[in-house]
Amino acid sequence: MVKDYCAWSVLPNEISSELSPTSLKNLTLKNEGGKMNKKVYVANLPFQASEPELKALFSKAGDVMSVKIVADRQTGQPRGIAFVEMSTQWEARRAVSMLNRTDFMGKILLVKEAIVKRGFRGR
Repeated sequence: MVKDYCAWSVLPNEISSELSPTSLKNLTLKNEGGKMNKKVYVANLPFQASEPELKALFSKAGDVMSVKIVADRQTGQPRGIAFVEMSTQWEARRAVSMLNRTDFMGKILLVKEAIVKRGFRGR
């Protein structure tokens, strides 16, 4: 029997009675767009930017756990990118929405969700 209703108007107990737990988990992940990492990727950083300055900027969006500015292996000079770890996923999303395309020390920042890359063992 096919019911006539919208997906967002379904009550949780109606969904759970019709779907198995694994398909319910897959449905939830699809609706959320997948799980977001707590780490944020920051590009187009000025070379004179420091970790305390970035921490101060990102603390406007929430609690900052760590800041790592990526440096070149050969020269040790900053590459203009950084990773900022926020305390929760919600704060990471807020940082992306608040700080993407904002001016920081004369440059426009690119702030995105960090992509978790796993080695050959994580496949």
